Amino acid sequence: MNATPIDFYFDFSSPYSYIASEWIEALAARHGRTVEWKAVMLGAVFQAAELKSPVSHPIKREYSLHDFERSARFAGVPLAIPAKFPIATQNAARVFWFLHADDPARAVAWARLCLRAYFTQGTDLGDAAALAGLAAQLGFEPGGAERVWTDPAWKNRLREVNDAAVAAGVFGAPFFVLDGEPFWGNDRRPQIERWLERGPF
Repeated sequence: MNATPIDFYFDFSSPYSYIASEWIEALAARHGRTVEWKAVMLGAVFQAAELKSPVSHPIKREYSLHDFERSARFAGVPLAIPAKFPIATQNAARVFWFLHADDPARAVAWARLCLRAYFTQGTDLGDAAALAGLAAQLGFEPGGAERVWTDPAWKNRLREVNDAAVAAGVFGAPFFVLDGEPFWGNDRRPQIERWLERGPF
């Protein structure tokens, strides 16, 4: 059995990343795989790739907002588009990489906590107090998370990860790499499952 992990690039402000985060672990486990979660900043990725967010175009925004909710219903995942959308989530991503350095499982728990809070409760991940409140739920001491996201070391780490993602061909989120094969988008799930079941096609 090929146990190569599935690389899962996600953004904390991406509805499709949130939806995918709710199914990727179970899908991988059914096929004896693990998942390597990688938090990126879509804004920086778009800039490097000379792209614009779909929601920055009025006609695409209307469709996208409709499709976010439709895709969530199709996947059986609760979702409510937040009043503030999209938002800057670099602080959440910096905390993710801080946690990942010592305990990847705790970093995944943080990612899930934040994604669910934003996309089901509307918690503004760009608000320092709100983000600190989520960090407290994960066991951070008061001020601990803020010290992380203001630390130049974790700012640099996020930049390095973003640069590496762009170099690897990542241009959106969610973005998966499976056995060296790239798959972009939550709607690639059937293709990913087919690959896991039968191999390359």
